[in-house]
Amino acid sequence: MIRQLAHNCFFSDNVSGMRYFYEEVLGLKVKFTLKNQAGIDFGYYFDCGNGTFIELFDKVMANAEWGGDNIALNHGTHFRHFCLEVVGLEEFKKQIEEKKWEISVISVGKDNSRQAWISDADGNLIELMEYTSTSSQLQK
Repeated sequence: MIRQLAHNCFFSDNVSGMRYFYEEVLGLKVKFTLKNQAGIDFGYYFDCGNGTFIELFDKVMANAEWGGDNIALNHGTHFRHFCLEVVGLEEFKKQIEEKKWEISVISVGKDNSRQAWISDADGNLIELMEYTSTSSQLQK
């Protein structure tokens, strides 16, 4: 069952400018960062209240970490995916599979949240995420 929108994700070639906008202009606080395998911050979670976030990644470092291409980002096209918070992820996954829609296996992300991935009819990527007791989003 979907609970709420959890986050929107952006990839950027201008992380310092994006951080300035979200932190200084909008006044959002960074709840936590994600580090790549080399231990370098490459992802930032901005707290939007009530368990919702804006997720920002350095495009080149994220593609190096998870794969993907480094095509040029055009102004206004930095949207990567949106995320729906789910409760009962396994049961929800079964319901989707019964409808013959493709969904990924359930895995645990760098933020310690459980996740599965699906695309809508136009190919837009959607993360289905279930928080755990150790999810970074829920830590103080």
